[in-house]
Amino acid sequence: MTDTPGRLLSLLSLLQTPREWPGSELAQRLHVSARTIRRDIERLRDLGYPVEATLGAEGGYRLVAGAAMPPLLLDDEEAVAIAVGLRAGAGHAIEGVEEASVRALAKLEQVLPSRLRHRVSALQSATIALSRGDGASVDPRTLTTMAAAVAGPERLRFAYRAGNGAESRRLVEPYRLVSTGSRWYLVAYDLEREDWRTFRVDRVDEAFATGARFARRDLPMEAEEFVRRGLRGGEKQPYRVEVDFAAGPAELPAWLRAAAVPGDGTRTSVSFESADVPEWTVARLALTGLAFTVRGPAALRDAAGALAARLTSAAGAP
Repeated sequence: MTDTPGRLLSLLSLLQTPREWPGSELAQRLHVSARTIRRDIERLRDLGYPVEATLGAEGGYRLVAGAAMPPLLLDDEEAVAIAVGLRAGAGHAIEGVEEASVRALAKLEQVLPSRLRHRVSALQSATIALSRGDGASVDPRTLTTMAAAVAGPERLRFAYRAGNGAESRRLVEPYRLVSTGSRWYLVAYDLEREDWRTFRVDRVDEAFATGARFARRDLPMEAEEFVRRGLRGGEKQPYRVEVDFAAGPAELPAWLRAAAVPGDGTRTSVSFESADVPEWTVARLALTGLAFTVRGPAALRDAAGALAARLTSAAGAP
């Protein structure tokens, strides 16, 4: 490698990996002599990079903390991750660092290649922020893949691990990414389950966009409210839904038909388990457009009564 600036950047990139590098290994990697490596180390020191050398058979070079922060070399995923984190800090995430986040973000985005700037912008435009919360770390590649699919819009496939450990493959129409500060959620329409779902992004693996475009569906409420309701419910225990419809089985939507028990041809009983909050289950039943009576549980009857009262009030009925 005869290009000195390029070689220095390559050497710096190696040294920023947290380990000790023998001079012989650095020389081999950069295809230069050990003497050239020693000269390049001195050049980096002159530029303000604190490179420490240790002697002996196990000695080598490593980058250590210095008196000032030197420039860093970042790969694509690191740059996207930092930009996303800075945008969160500038917006709401950590009190007291918003202004510093804005300054740092401005410096970073000024030098981001267009392809990375597009990925960061896609993530930002597809994201709604809630209050801070706890959560596991998320692969930025998963976030940017989801964000691009939201912006597309493009159907998304991924492997998902539920809270109880059950694993499944999902095909969804992504609607919005929602951030709670340190945890991310994807709100999407699950095509196989024919219903809206919230997915914790840290439980997602092997996410990829299928290339299939789709027309956006209308979520019955704001995405952040949809996630809030799920969070308020916590780790919900499934309950048995018991409903009678004033309709035959053929008139029921597909997601209810499998749980239907035919009656006299004009009535159908439906029984299934749900882990959704009762208000959401009742809203889904109401959206069928069919008359129904809730037989249980009591929480579902209460939710139906509350929904009926709100709709009656909204209609201005006496």
